[in-house]
Amino acid sequence: MTRRLILMRHAKSSWSDPKLRDHDRPLNGRGRRSAQALGDWMREEGLIPDQIMCSSSVRTRETCDRLKLDCEPDLMSELYHASASEMLRTLRGAHGTCVLMLGHSPGIGDCAQNLVAHRPSHHRFFDYPSGATLVVDFAIDDWLRLTPGSGQTVKFVIPRELLGAN
Repeated sequence: MTRRLILMRHAKSSWSDPKLRDHDRPLNGRGRRSAQALGDWMREEGLIPDQIMCSSSVRTRETCDRLKLDCEPDLMSELYHASASEMLRTLRGAHGTCVLMLGHSPGIGDCAQNLVAHRPSHHRFFDYPSGATLVVDFAIDDWLRLTPGSGQTVKFVIPRELLGAN
């Protein structure tokens, strides 16, 4: 049996209100369009999670909402600016067969790099920009068995590729 992980960084956030706490920043216009495009892409590709683990921040929740997936997210404060090791620890508690994890930089990019056996050749994989999404499969039957470097990359995409260069 396999487990699939969709590891997504939140879409582009707004910095228009300097009084907002970081946790409370929403998406900007491009971020809203990107999140919708990512959701459309996921449905077209048949990448439908049965569990969503989402940071509790406003921008990750808004990204999740705009994906329009038919799965209620588990909002997790421990994913807010989590390190790669914290994300791995959290993922080992997952129960879904296909799990979407929504988080923040730099932890999400570090986690992606640590989990795959072979990194995608995509030129943006190492900086993991807003909305970057990695799909990776693991030959395990339980998330508790997840080990770094064991994932097989299926896809990697950034919103700019889905929206064009605008």
